[in-house]
Amino acid sequence: MADIASDLLDRILTHAAATPGREVCGLLLGHGDHVEQVQPCANVAADPTRHFEIDPAALIAAHRAARAGGAAVIGHYHSHPSGSAVPSARDAADAAPDGALWLIVAAGAVQAWRAVDAGVVEGRFAAELLAILPGPASVKT
Repeated sequence: MADIASDLLDRILTHAAATPGREVCGLLLGHGDHVEQVQPCANVAADPTRHFEIDPAALIAAHRAARAGGAAVIGHYHSHPSGSAVPSARDAADAAPDGALWLIVAAGAVQAWRAVDAGVVEGRFAAELLAILPGPASVKT
């Protein structure tokens, strides 16, 4: 089970609602299964109305920050503006089976997934329980 503070989840939902005709995306930063920060990123996909691609510069910068002692990249989020909060075949094709947390936003709701080998959804994803922690985000040590 992963967990995220309610204010961070609200930031993700607000990001998705602000651009309803395009997929939005961002990074989930934290330790273990605890999301400590969300970092909205530019969607640099050729067709952001149907796909997402996190800006590589933002992803590289986040990994560098983690190596310098910051929070690790534990996953990412993106929206499905005209679909459901279930991974698509395209999501599966783009996902590495590395256990990363995927949060998908659709219709004002968020669903959590893990990218795994031989998942039950699109052969790549397993449903993940997501605990919503009350109050502001806090860093677990």
